[in-house]
Amino acid sequence: MNHYWFEYRPYDRPFKQPLHTHHGWWSNRQGIILRLTSANGQVGWGEIAPIAWFGTETLAQALAFCRSLPSKLAAAAIEHIPASLPACRFGFESALEMMQISTTSITFASPSPHQLGAVHNSYLLPTGEAALHAWQPLVTAGVNTFKWKIGVANLEDELQIFNHLMQKLPADVRLRLDANGGLDYYQAYQWLQTCDRLSGHTATVEFLEQPLSKHQLKEMLQLAERVQTPIALDESVATFEQLEACYTQGWRGMFVIKPALIGSPQQLRNFCQQYCLDLVWSSALETPIAQYFIQHVLIPSIPVVQHRAIGFGVDQWFNDAWTTEGNFEQLWQSLSLTGTIE
Repeated sequence: MNHYWFEYRPYDRPFKQPLHTHHGWWSNRQGIILRLTSANGQVGWGEIAPIAWFGTETLAQALAFCRSLPSKLAAAAIEHIPASLPACRFGFESALEMMQISTTSITFASPSPHQLGAVHNSYLLPTGEAALHAWQPLVTAGVNTFKWKIGVANLEDELQIFNHLMQKLPADVRLRLDANGGLDYYQAYQWLQTCDRLSGHTATVEFLEQPLSKHQLKEMLQLAERVQTPIALDESVATFEQLEACYTQGWRGMFVIKPALIGSPQQLRNFCQQYCLDLVWSSALETPIAQYFIQHVLIPSIPVVQHRAIGFGVDQWFNDAWTTEGNFEQLWQSLSLTGTIE
């Protein structure tokens, strides 16, 4: 039986400015970096990046799970991580997969948007009126897909800002609206009707993401039949079990997948190989460790139904240099055993 030496270090990563969503203000991204070492010295890096209000375990539960494990860990222990700990399951399974990749020469230096082919990346705009100007330097750099959070202020005020934003954005830009489940049925219909009216006259609204609560799948199915603007599920499919349930209940629209929250990468692969899903890949504001696995290992291994921009344009939200310099080992060394950034 395979065994691995197991180490972990928490991190606490402040945003440049708090991120405002329907769930409230978010000022710090917290999680856990994992390191597994095999008997022959191979190292696998992983990350546990839970978001409790999104449907995963809490950070405290993830830390308690890590503390409960021995320093010499059997592979079977990873295989039996419960579904109630999806972020832990992702972190450990991705670390095992990363063990097959030599990471010593990999750095986190982020290419410019032109080098990335920025058309393939979606960038998160600030909420409210700040979005009216924040898009401009990114479009100049070649970006053409943005996400904008809604459902955080008065409906009429947000619709007014939205109309101004759509008039300002270039015609070839695509905008994703994300309500984080914060609208009621009437508000969602108002948003979708507004998007339908603007269709063909301004920049394109690619979809409205999670307009209603994750408990209102039936209502979202009804909404999708009443309008032209597509609806995408996000919080409704945060974990693999939820994804499976929504598909079983008839959802055939877009699925926004945050791999760091979904649970087992292999379960996701198997499901996507069996069914043709219209996937939109999205960041959970994880560190470059999870981002590397998601973008370079997981996404290329899953069939593509339709090419869509991936939602990993989030580096500009952080104060640190984790994404522009260093590598896996240097990031690890920058964390103390208690998880503070030195």
